Order: sequence, then C-alpha cells, then structure tokens
Amino acid sequence: MNEQPNTFDPASLASDYLGEAATLLAHDDPFPGGAVVPPIYQTSLFTFASYADMADTFAGRRKQPIYSRGDNPTVMEFEARVAALEGAEAARGFSSGMAAISATVLAFVGAGERMVAVRNCYGDAYRLFERLFPRLNIKVDYVDGADPDAVAAALPGAKLLYLESPTSMMFELQDLEHLTRLAKEHGIVTTIDNSWATPVFQKPVSHGVDLVLHSASKYLSGHSDTVAGVVAGSAAHIKHINEQTYSQLGGKLSPFEGWLLLRGLRTLPLRLPHHMKSGLILAERLKAHGKVERVNHPAYSNHPGKKTLAGYAGLFSFEVTEDVDIPAFVDALKYFRIGVSWGGHESLVVPAKASLEQTPGINSMARFGVSPRTIRFNVGLENVEDLWADIAQAFDRSKK
Repeated sequence: MNEQPNTFDPASLASDYLGEAATLLAHDDPFPGGAVVPPIYQTSLFTFASYADMADTFAGRRKQPIYSRGDNPTVMEFEARVAALEGAEAARGFSSGMAAISATVLAFVGAGERMVAVRNCYGDAYRLFERLFPRLNIKVDYVDGADPDAVAAALPGAKLLYLESPTSMMFELQDLEHLTRLAKEHGIVTTIDNSWATPVFQKPVSHGVDLVLHSASKYLSGHSDTVAGVVAGSAAHIKHINEQTYSQLGGKLSPFEGWLLLRGLRTLPLRLPHHMKSGLILAERLKAHGKVERVNHPAYSNHPGKKTLAGYAGLFSFEVTEDVDIPAFVDALKYFRIGVSWGGHESLVVPAKASLEQTPGINSMARFGVSPRTIRFNVGLENVEDLWADIAQAFDRSKK
C-alpha cells in the first residue's frame, strides 16, 4: 500500500522558487529599438568589419558570433536564461535533448572508460548507452540511484555519474547531495536530467551536481511545438563540451527554436503550479481507486532525495489491476491523447504495455522490470474535473 503524502499547500511550497523565476523570466532590459521581445537572428553566419576583427575573434581576443552552428544571439539569450535559472555559470543549447545528452556524456567519457547511470533512465539515453557506446568501447554500469551504497560501490574508476531524479516512468528519487559528495571523492563528473522538475522545482547545481541537462521540448517550451535540449553548469565544463563535442557533433539549436523557447520560459512559473495541483489531485483519486494498485509519484516518497524538490510536475505513473483491459482503457480516454513526450498544454497517456514492445533487446523498461500494467499520465492544463471524469469513464469501459 502506498504511503500517504505529506499535507502541504502547493502554492506556498513553491512560492520562493516561483517568485525568483517569475521576475527573472518576465523582466528584460530593452532589446534593440525598444522591443520587449528579443529579435530572431535568422542567419547562418556573421561577418567582420576587418581582418583584424576576424583574427582577434578566431584567437579568442574578441567576442563575436561567427557561425550559427556555434553562437547565435537568439540562442545565446535562451542559454543565458537557463543558466541563470539553474544557478549555473553558463549553458549550451542543442537541437534536441538527446543531442545535449550525447555531447555532454561524450565530452567526459572516452574509449575504454566507464560511467555509472541510474536505472530507469530515459529510454533513448539507455539506447545511446547500449547501442552506440559498446562500439566506442565505453562501458555503462546501472545502479539503483535510491540506494547510495549501490552507487558508492559502482563509482571507483568511473568517469561520469548520470542521474535522473525522479527517474523516467517509475519516478524514483536520488539524494543528490549525498551522491555528488561520493562522486567528488573519486573526481567523477556528475550530470542530471532535470527535465521533470525544471529549475523552478529543483536546482541541482546548488546540491553539488556539475552539469544539468534538459529536454527543453518539455516544460521549458511548454507548448509541444519545439524539439530542443540544453545543458548548464560551470563555465569550465561548458567550455569543455564546446571544445570536445558540441560543434563536431553538430546538434546546434536553431534561432527560431531558441526564440520559441524564450517565449515558453515566460510562462513557466505560471504553468508549473497548475500542472502540479492537477497532477496531485488525480494521483490522490487514482490511489483510492479500486482498479489501481500503486501510484508512482514523488509526493508519496519518504526518500531523502525528496528534500531537493520544491514542487511536483504533472507527470507520474500508476499500475492497474489485472482485470483492467489496458488497450480498451487507453482507447476510451478522450482528453488524454495517446502520445510520447510530455510537459505541454495537452494531457497525454503512455501505456508501458506498448512501450515494452519498442526496440526489443534495447529497451530500458524491459531491462529494469517495469510492469506492463504501468500507465503514465502527463497532466496538462485542462480542467482537472474534466480529466477525472475522462479517467473514470475509461475505467468503466475497460473491464475484462
């Protein structure tokens, strides 16, 4: 039986984070011409006034964008906002979350080396680790991130520790302060996918994490119209990524995507409390439903990793009883559309039963034993009572 969540007021829980983020994201110094929105620098390259300017820029004596696969002013504005939100010194935007993950990990782990990753990590990150990395002679060991002893045993000799708190599909937490302290004892770089919590609800840098990754397609965008990624950290670490992998792998963020992300960030502090409140209401009602055996939501955890969360996203999963016809349940839903990704305005459903059939042999859900009776909800911005009525009728129509 699940633990009961702590009683709290969602508004007060996140008030400090929301106040800080709201001003940071809503207030700008005037842009050229007095514009209140940054311009889109839709250009592939930037020219120089003289040979000396080009030579000084190439040599690093002068700062100017050169080519939009490197720096672009619109993208740089987005990167600066994310870095400020995360409490980091710098950030680098990418064309997708996987581009950010690939460039970041490969910048710090080379051929013949080893890294440690938490179990139930994002499915495509797992495929990267299992499909490409063996060809590069990179070994990945997976651990239960909720067990610090298991992490400590795996760390010696590793180059990088890859975290997700909470993890994908199962929403397991990690004690970031404890694990980053262990990693630092071995000189290991720590990374975390912070897409779920966003920097509004969790600031990993303040808890010792070196590099914070985001699928910016999710909450940072918030509108399901952008595919992008970003990594934030110290200036030295971002410089290392820039030099080792960023321009060579070519996963650059386009100016228009950067502009869309800046637009999405404006409303991030307003959207997240709505996602949180609706998600908690639905999680509570599902936990009490006779057709639900378990709800996987960080609000119900007593793990020490919970202390770094200032709030909860609207993404969680639950496991239904054996007498629920899962395909019928999913097909009966009207407001929850069937689709991957999350963090947008729309509610979505992903059944593990279908996901377990994806990429046989290289499937994180199969590897880590996710039950086929698990269903993931992305709770969008619709009226929560409409969403609950939709869930209730779907259960009624899914009896075996």
